[in-house]
Amino acid sequence: MSMRYRTQAINRDGGDGSAGVPDGLSVRVSSPLNPERDPSGTNPEQLLALAWATCLNATAQAVVARRSRTAVRVEVELHDASTGGGYVFHVDAYLSVEEASAEETRRVLDAAHARCPVSKLIGASATVAVHTEAFAAEPAATR
Repeated sequence: MSMRYRTQAINRDGGDGSAGVPDGLSVRVSSPLNPERDPSGTNPEQLLALAWATCLNATAQAVVARRSRTAVRVEVELHDASTGGGYVFHVDAYLSVEEASAEETRRVLDAAHARCPVSKLIGASATVAVHTEAFAAEPAATR
């Protein structure tokens, strides 16, 4: 098993400030729990949603051999942890395939979820779930 790619991210400011990758992307971060948060900043919830949506959809595109359009929408909620203090993420991914039946969409989702590296990382969590939905040319969140 050989390494195909490596990167790192650095955050020295916690939930409010900036984070980035060396010689590359730098983003403003702003905790959604901070009442004085910078509305232009991003947060771990959004970054997790972007990472999984991108990875799962790229994998779905490989599964359908780019013969159909696919879309992935990821919702991330932050909840109080029921034990031990702190917080827990509840994460739901929704995959759709243009002009595919519900059964075919489920087959693509199952195959993509089994292959996607982010799914492999978080998929066994009790607070993570995958779903199918009807394809829309524009995701509901951006309409």
